[in-house]
Parts: sequence; C-alpha cells; structure tokens
Amino acid sequence: MGIVYSDISVSADGFATGLNQREEAPFGDIDETWLHAWMFDAYEENRAEVDAIVESGATIMGRNMFGPVRGEWDRDWRGWWGPNPPYHGPVFVLTHHPRDPVEMEGGTTFHFVTDGIEAALDRARAAAGERNVSIAGGARTVNQFLAAGLLDELRLHVTPCILGAGERVFDGVPPQRLERTAVRATSLVTHITYRRR
Repeated sequence: MGIVYSDISVSADGFATGLNQREEAPFGDIDETWLHAWMFDAYEENRAEVDAIVESGATIMGRNMFGPVRGEWDRDWRGWWGPNPPYHGPVFVLTHHPRDPVEMEGGTTFHFVTDGIEAALDRARAAAGERNVSIAGGARTVNQFLAAGLLDELRLHVTPCILGAGERVFDGVPPQRLERTAVRATSLVTHITYRRR
C-alpha cells in the first residue's frame, strides 16, 4: 500500500488562502501568484515537485477546493480546472450534500463523499491500489487528516510572502512530532517535506 501525502503551497506565515474565497477569487483577496507562481513561472526549476503533486493513484479534496457552490448542488459545477483536470484518476470530494459522480476528460472522475474523511480515505485507498493517495487540500482538509493522524507525508511549499489572514495549515491540529526528510530552496519557493513520526 502506498502512502497518504499532501502537497500544499503556503505563505511564510502558513496561510494557504486569503480571506473571502469566492468564485471570482478562488484564493480569496490575495494575489494568487504569491502562492503559486513557482508552479508556472518557474516550472522548470520546480519540475520534480510540480510533477509529484499529481502522481497519486487517487486524490481527496475538500468541497471548497472543488468549487464555490455551497449547500445543495444547484448547478452543474465541474471544478475549477476546465474539461481536463490535472488529476487523471479518481478524486473524492468531501461534502455534506450527495451528488452523482462527474466524469471529465483525461480519466478524472469526481466522486462525492458525505460520510467523512475516513470513508473518503478507504475509498481512495481501494481505488489507488498500491499507489499513493494525495490529500489535495485545502488547508481545512489537510488539517483534518493531520489531526486524525492519517497523513504520512506533508510537503509544504513555502513562498516568501506574508498574507496575515485566511486559511492556515496546522490550525486546530493537536501537538505532534514531525520528521523533516527533505528541504530544497529555489528562486520562488522552499520545498519542505515532513514525515509523521
């Protein structure tokens, strides 16, 4: 069985988004490039880390990461990524509202899980087989997996900016020891990998 890992970009003060996330501003009232320019503007310099983000056999994400629709599914929202999302495999979306699976181009199918993170992880592990499972985010979802002791590896991509407010990684996570297994700095980001002890 593979590991359960998460890749998440954060500011120097630990925020993965700013305040006021909405459809017009998926990352809130911030300049999104502050957190993610390393993935696009400096792709070649960070190719290994970018490619590793979606090398899992299955992915889990929170409903906020999937989209801005709140409450019942009252419109045919199919994610932020267009017709061919980068996951190319099963994605399990945590939600309180049932919805039929959504099949996309490139092999991505979004499945909607209403019975919690453990159920989502069971389904993702079954779908992934021997491959890894990725916890894509956002910060609240990553924090739930950290708090429950279900995340084997956390890959923080720390960018040189301060957001001051928003959704922060580690909020609500009880004390625990992590082992730093890798650090690599590039021009726009410092990649830090932690394993759970």
